[in-house]
Amino acid sequence: MVLKVFFPSCCSSADSGILIGRWISEQNSAVVLAVVHFPFIPVQVKQYLGEVQRVAKVAVSVLGSWSNSKQEKEESLSEFLEDLGTIFCHEPWIQISKEGDSKFWSCSTLRKQSKNPQEEEIILVYYDQRKVMLSHLHPPLDTAGQGAEDASKLSAVFDTVARSRVLFMTDRYDEGPIKLTHWQSDGVEASIIVELMKQASVPACMLLTFLLSLVSGICRSRVLKFWPLSFLWSKLSTCEQLGHRLQHLQVISSKKKAQNQNQLMRKANIFVSLLIDVALGILLMSWLYRKNRIGHLADTLIPVADHVAEQLQDLLQWLMGAPAGLKMNRALDQVLGRFFLYHIHLWISYIHLLSPFIEMILWYVGLSACLGLTVALCILSDIIALLTFHIYCFYVYGARLYCLKIYGLSSLWRLFRGKKWNVLRQRVDSCSYDLDQLFIGTLLFTILLFLLPTTALYYLVFTLLRLLVVIVQGLIHLLVDLIDSLPLYSLILRLCRSYRLAAGVKFRVLEQQDGKPLRLLMQINPLSYGGVVQTYRLPTYSCYPRDSWASLCKKLFLGELIYPWKHKGEKQS
Repeated sequence: MVLKVFFPSCCSSADSGILIGRWISEQNSAVVLAVVHFPFIPVQVKQYLGEVQRVAKVAVSVLGSWSNSKQEKEESLSEFLEDLGTIFCHEPWIQISKEGDSKFWSCSTLRKQSKNPQEEEIILVYYDQRKVMLSHLHPPLDTAGQGAEDASKLSAVFDTVARSRVLFMTDRYDEGPIKLTHWQSDGVEASIIVELMKQASVPACMLLTFLLSLVSGICRSRVLKFWPLSFLWSKLSTCEQLGHRLQHLQVISSKKKAQNQNQLMRKANIFVSLLIDVALGILLMSWLYRKNRIGHLADTLIPVADHVAEQLQDLLQWLMGAPAGLKMNRALDQVLGRFFLYHIHLWISYIHLLSPFIEMILWYVGLSACLGLTVALCILSDIIALLTFHIYCFYVYGARLYCLKIYGLSSLWRLFRGKKWNVLRQRVDSCSYDLDQLFIGTLLFTILLFLLPTTALYYLVFTLLRLLVVIVQGLIHLLVDLIDSLPLYSLILRLCRSYRLAAGVKFRVLEQQDGKPLRLLMQINPLSYGGVVQTYRLPTYSCYPRDSWASLCKKLFLGELIYPWKHKGEKQS
């Protein structure tokens, strides 16, 4: 019969004492949790184990003895360790001894109640108690009733270590009458600091929760539901990002404890993402306000806007002539060209009217970088949308004219074939037309067909300009999505402490010799970087459209509008 003993590697250098752990009879294995050092009083040890069983709900008992003698083993110590089996009465009584600097350990068992003692094959499995405790490979702690079903699996080992958390908690310098060795024995100072930080974070979280509830109450007020404010809140990407970050802050400051590993990782990823976002925003703000860069940017903005307007005027003059040698409808060409030139004139006047206030506006906008780099990027996207509003107007005018002619030509083409569109049944039905209807339809079809190249050329030029603006805004929003959704905390854990994101375990043979127990090392298999990103990626609320290429080409051909924002209530995941 094979006996498996899971021994924590942190106890390999512990002084002699007794082994505390859990005996799993279903798989004939023992999970060692700690070592109690000499001297001790057996009654106090039993009382301590009773308190641990009551709190942790794990059958923790004394499994055997541990002997670590750097010199030759004394006979009196050996006899004393054997006599401890009669005091604590555990079957079987496990004896593990390490002599000097030897690589091989001796491990034996005593069964006093067995009438026919047989030699057992022992497998000694070393495990890193800290990694097993923090790997979260154990079942959820709230499934206490399923312990019997998983007792024969390897998860029972992880479950035993996880439920024995109270055994490892160290929050004071005085160890008391019982001295233990486990994975937190050398970190008393760090454990006390962690407990003090937990106590100090409670009032800070309560204050943050109150402030966030006040801000969220203002955001949900009826004032923001009126038409101008509701329209701006749904269209400006800055408002969307602020609402997104407000939800993140509410998740972080929530009093509700994380129920599982995914919720804990989600909170940690959000917290680290907020810290890095704010840190990058403060760096950007310090760079902007150094060496009067705001003034230089304001002085550069007006000449750039004038240069863009001049280029658009030259482009319209080229379209009003014979672009690329094409023969256009001169009357429609002149009307459209003068119409767009008048809009450019209005735009230049609007920019020069705002020129005295540009520097002040940029100075206050730069302060918003303290809210995070993503907020500053969203403000940049909105500024680009405002500065290119005339291009958007040109695109809308051209798209509407082109769409009107396309749908008019398609309707008249059905008239030639004796068809019509049935609005009620949403299908094409047969229809008979008289001579006057066919004559008027022919005239309208001819007019629209010969005016289509002129309208299509203007639509094509302004659509390309609009797509250029949308691509720039899309790159900005992709960067915002990357900062919002990238699980930075999980990636840092995967890089520094990969055992926290475990995918499984593997065993490696350390030493094997006849007459000695087989020594194995249990190691944690971490998740891959792609698996970390896929598992713990945060949801995003992007303002950039995620249309497919086929859908985008269909919209362009039919003259439908391309919006730089998402529709209200639509979420990207």
